[in-house]
Amino acid sequence: MATPAPLWVFADQLGPHVHSSDETKDREVVIVESARALGRRRGHRQKAHLLLSGMRHLADELGDRATHLKTDTYREALEKVGRPVVVHQPTSRRAEAFVAALAEEGLVAEVLPTPTFALSREDFAEWAGNRTSFVMENFYRDQRRRFEVLMDGKDPEGGTWNLDAENREKPPKKQETLGVPEPWWPTEDEIDEQVRRDLDGMDVQWSGTDGPRRFAVTADEAQQALTTFVDTRLSTFGPYEDAVMAADWTMSHSLLSVPFNLGVLHPLDAARAAEKAYRDGDAPLASVEGFVRQILGWREYVWHLYWHLDESYIDKNEMGADTPLPPWFASLDAEEVTAACLSDALAGVHDRGWVHHIPRLMILGNHALQQGYDPRALTRWFTEHFVDGYEWVMPVNVVGMSQHADGGIIATKPYASGGAYIDRMTDYCKGCAYDPKKRLGEDACPFTAGYWAFTHRHRDLLASNMRTRRAVSSMDRLKDLDDVLEQEKKRTSF
Repeated sequence: MATPAPLWVFADQLGPHVHSSDETKDREVVIVESARALGRRRGHRQKAHLLLSGMRHLADELGDRATHLKTDTYREALEKVGRPVVVHQPTSRRAEAFVAALAEEGLVAEVLPTPTFALSREDFAEWAGNRTSFVMENFYRDQRRRFEVLMDGKDPEGGTWNLDAENREKPPKKQETLGVPEPWWPTEDEIDEQVRRDLDGMDVQWSGTDGPRRFAVTADEAQQALTTFVDTRLSTFGPYEDAVMAADWTMSHSLLSVPFNLGVLHPLDAARAAEKAYRDGDAPLASVEGFVRQILGWREYVWHLYWHLDESYIDKNEMGADTPLPPWFASLDAEEVTAACLSDALAGVHDRGWVHHIPRLMILGNHALQQGYDPRALTRWFTEHFVDGYEWVMPVNVVGMSQHADGGIIATKPYASGGAYIDRMTDYCKGCAYDPKKRLGEDACPFTAGYWAFTHRHRDLLASNMRTRRAVSSMDRLKDLDDVLEQEKKRTSF
């Protein structure tokens, strides 16, 4: 019997469901570190560490089965392999086009469907059909039915599909932290030490700072992180998933986005582990449903829409936002920012390349939306500086959800809010130099005043939307609106 073609795995395809499935378990596994590709990636230092650590740990785990090559380019590595390789569908259009070119040259023999998501691209195309508007809730319900997760026959477990209303608790008062057990933390080894030395020697200007590795990069580590989350943190995840505490950056979040996006943890495995905790009476339904909605709903939805929507989607700018990212924002310089919430969010990105979804959407994204930052530049910023940011991850999240630049394909309204929301859902405002209740004066909250300037700038769009027309009516009753608009026109610091 002929030896099967080697399997070339990319840095975000490192799990056993990629390299040890029935289709691939007998294949040699090719792992390539391309110096040119890594240098071109730039971005956060800790993301580069995670990618290299993941690849090197897999090579170590597979032993003689792995061919681990360090070359200038991918093509150079494949020429060293000496025979055509098999690959799985890449996770970006640019990589897909590159693989197609390699296939034309005879270096790639076959492209297999991606095994790192629950739903195939073909099945999503059938679901999407001729739709021009995409409602995540409809997709999510079909995912639950298709994979029989949290179902009671044909009905949702508990009789309700979405328990989001039960997951909006404010931060607990008189507490600096949520008081839950620590997440699982990885133990760095000699591989991580060598990765750090190699990154030190590269002539690349990374963003952020180096630091201890905080995320799982192997299948074993991912399983440990998942088990710890389900056993000790899932119960409190739901109620406080939309809250933010300055002294508790992890709160009850799973920290699983990195192993998901490295391909070392499969979403169905995580969803079923959470469901089992509910069935065993160890976690409430609202928390489990909230977690399942994130990974089988939103994450899969974002992945498939990246491929389904036209390539020009990332250039959409229906709100005409064209303000360049200011230097302090682009460089993650939290010390240049006075607003406690915005400064802490930037510091989180700088120090660890990660903040959870509310700082992303309602602090960083909200600020960018109010200030009219260019959505394409902002998408690149999120992609480069977040350790879980990839080309498929950010367009729908930023262009659609955060900046409403697609005119409503993804979200039914812009996610803009004033300081009142931040005061309610975080603990930043008490010690901040700005007052969330003030829209005028030296201590006027830039989110509160910025919200009214944003509403005025887009009053026609907001007035035509049932979900936002009340904001326009409220703005029209402000007696100091002209002064607020003049103040925000001159604002140079936040």
